[in-house]
Amino acid sequence: MGQTFEAQHPGTTVTFSFAGSSDLVTQLQQGAPADVLASADTANMTKVVTDRLVAGSPVDFATNTLEIAVPPDNPAGVTSFADLSRPGVKLVVCAPQVPCGAAAQKIEKATGTTLAPVSEENAVTDVLGKVTSGEADAGLVYVTDVRGAGDEVKGIPFDESKEAVNTYPIAALAGSKDADLAGEFVELVTGSEGRQVLADAGFAP
Repeated sequence: MGQTFEAQHPGTTVTFSFAGSSDLVTQLQQGAPADVLASADTANMTKVVTDRLVAGSPVDFATNTLEIAVPPDNPAGVTSFADLSRPGVKLVVCAPQVPCGAAAQKIEKATGTTLAPVSEENAVTDVLGKVTSGEADAGLVYVTDVRGAGDEVKGIPFDESKEAVNTYPIAALAGSKDADLAGEFVELVTGSEGRQVLADAGFAP
């Protein structure tokens, strides 16, 4: 989408900053310059709205659910969400303040399952990294992360994931130096072209 936007607006450069949504919000609260914020949940976007850092209203642009990622050979033999609580299974999850961690906790509560992760990470990419490096038997990541990792991991869908569907909002920011361009980028993401790119990456509407 960044390349598309640059092609549509000659002379414009799109620079991305990727991190856990809670980290991005903290950066904005501390004065980091940005034109647009996309969050992996509504809770973190609400913080930015409350602090009046948003121009206009956030728009929901995608949804995502969790999936279990395991190494291709699945050494721990994980086949279900319940298997993640088995003794000896080295599980990595996101920290609770990160959207993927909050979603994991919600599923735990809804299913009465108690997880004992060996590590809690500040970004879903770090969880995936622990799985691909062989440091973990399993990780709770998004469907889109499993798809993006290709052959590096095996994805195990689980029915309980529907207990925590994350909605992703995007908004132009009040501190943007070019409000028109910021608004147009939001329109690209939320429009038909953006929706197709997101669908191809595994996001749900």
